Amino acid sequence: MKHYPLLTKDNFVETVILANGEYPTHSIPVALLEHAPYVVCCDGAADGYILQGHTPDIIIGDGDSISGENKKRFQNILHTSSDQETNDQTKAVNYCFESGRKKVLIVGATGKREDHTLGNISLLMDYLDKEIQAEMATDYGVFTPICGDATFDCYPGQQISIINFDASEVRADGLVYPLSDFTNWWQGTLNEAINTVFTVYAKGHYLIFRAY
Repeated sequence: MKHYPLLTKDNFVETVILANGEYPTHSIPVALLEHAPYVVCCDGAADGYILQGHTPDIIIGDGDSISGENKKRFQNILHTSSDQETNDQTKAVNYCFESGRKKVLIVGATGKREDHTLGNISLLMDYLDKEIQAEMATDYGVFTPICGDATFDCYPGQQISIINFDASEVRADGLVYPLSDFTNWWQGTLNEAINTVFTVYAKGHYLIFRAY
């Protein structure tokens, strides 16, 4: 059974992808982004990262969002792709996977346009099917895509949400409210951890959100 620890500022995350949503402000994603040894910026996200005094390791996208100045200045690390079948976040994840980086943390993927936010979150399930371990840290918590049974570190009273994609026989230990085979995303939201670990049992895919 897979086990997922809490995400904290002290976690070591080797590869962080900075998407082009709202730049992170919470101390956890900010710290993990600033201390990551390898940072991939999605196109326009590079402008914000560079403005903070950092230099990306790689910039990936179709090249239409990054400023002209930075596009020229960092042309040696800019990988452009005109593929319209995927967004820049997925291009960055695929690049990491092809480079042997199969475990990534995505930050800055939410905010701004709500349709982009929903799309970026749902794409976590696609990455899971490609055997990429990708979590997404927002300013409010962490999304973790799961297939099958899993245990999660937590703290008493922590707010937990379970979003079902195609899972069946869904149940859990260590949460206040019982689970079922939810058919709408909202039905599994606003649950709560009882102790310092909870377990979800399921056949299929679902998404866990643990609030900070």
